[in-house]
Amino acid sequence: MATVLEDPTLERHFKGHRDTITSLDFNPNMKQLASGSMDSCLMVWNFKPQMRAYRFVGHKDAILSVCFSPSGHLVASASRDKTVRLWIPSVKGESTVFKAHTATVRSVDFSSDGQYMCTASDDKTVKLWATHRQKFQFSLSQHMNWVRCAKFSPDGRLIVSGSDDKTVKLWDKSSKECVHTYFEHGGFVNDVAFHPSGTCIAAASTDSTVKVWDIRMNKLLQHYTAHTAAVNKLSFHQSGNYLLTASDDSTLKVLDLLEGRLFYTLHGHQGPTSAVAFSRNGEFFASGGSDEQVLVWKTNFDQVDYNEVLQTHRARSMEAAPPTIHDIPPRTPPKSPSRHTESTKRFDARSELRNMSDVTPGVTDIGPTMFSQSQANGSVASGLQDLDLTSGDQSARTFSTTQTQKLEAKNMPPELANTLEHIVQQLDIITQTVSILEQRLTMTENKLRECLDNQQKITLQIRPTD
Repeated sequence: MATVLEDPTLERHFKGHRDTITSLDFNPNMKQLASGSMDSCLMVWNFKPQMRAYRFVGHKDAILSVCFSPSGHLVASASRDKTVRLWIPSVKGESTVFKAHTATVRSVDFSSDGQYMCTASDDKTVKLWATHRQKFQFSLSQHMNWVRCAKFSPDGRLIVSGSDDKTVKLWDKSSKECVHTYFEHGGFVNDVAFHPSGTCIAAASTDSTVKVWDIRMNKLLQHYTAHTAAVNKLSFHQSGNYLLTASDDSTLKVLDLLEGRLFYTLHGHQGPTSAVAFSRNGEFFASGGSDEQVLVWKTNFDQVDYNEVLQTHRARSMEAAPPTIHDIPPRTPPKSPSRHTESTKRFDARSELRNMSDVTPGVTDIGPTMFSQSQANGSVASGLQDLDLTSGDQSARTFSTTQTQKLEAKNMPPELANTLEHIVQQLDIITQTVSILEQRLTMTENKLRECLDNQQKITLQIRPTD
């Protein structure tokens, strides 16, 4: 029996930013959504009903990228002020800052194990950092113009980057070499991403197209021209079957990668859409735009059980009569405009959005605050005592507990504030433990590498010479 697919539905909308939304990311625990904006603020939206949102203040210029760590305990933000900040997404609002580049930082991404971060900048470089102490590792510097985005592969071995030099580059993390360059785009490359399988990459460009390459054969697999203006962001569904895109043409597009065609056109924002992200489980996706709104959608369209599809195909192959052309789904993009219209679903949430205008939660302003050596033992700072704060503001190096306590007293009952404080302290202890373990693991790896190097030197010394 065929599975009936449902249209995406608008679940929530969040208002609190004061300028264009630039980036979105779901917490892996599915309890929070982070958003960055041209208003220089990072906001963390809590999905629990009636729970207030947090607005974190600290950057001096626009935030262009946000990313949760795999554990969900940290949020990284990259800014036009040339810095990257790491935040704890709680009411305490603790953060640390480091100067990452000599120009605007366009993107930040965590490796799948959380050990490393990569950043991309207008200084034409991609840089790699050790997360737990923001220690610089190396630069990748073959791009000829601004680097808009850089992302890790799912296994952490590769990095893909997109640039205003109209190229997409694939880098090997261990050798620090560019293993391939893709030249097919006719415009600036705004965003890049790895397919969940790690075998393909996708790129969004100002030339209004989205391209997908197979990195094993370095072959262009798919080329989409669904948008009529610059494509700003893209996000793969965790199943690998769909690709979500945001464009200056004010629409979101869902591309069906199995069929190689446009699947959905979604309207929700007034003006250009500038950010999209699927949740880690693929059940939800979020979008943001120049209308300063963050929309959260329920996916719904990924309800096909592909095991059932395969069983149907096997059953059909056993029938006496051979399949007709009508039984075979299209594998390439539709060629005629009429067929394109018939195969594409459209969903307009703008009228629904107007009826949801009263559900935005309250916002608590927090910061700027920093990790500090003088914090209580329960703080994450004691687990990150070797953080480099040399590039931070001197005035922001102490944690403003008084300000946070005032906020808690103002916005929630004392009993609830005490309970939340206790929970935050417990989470801080867990984060501290994880950080110390990461540090010890790094030290162990360094010692092992040193031992191997010494062993190699000894072998070379005792090897008989001709």
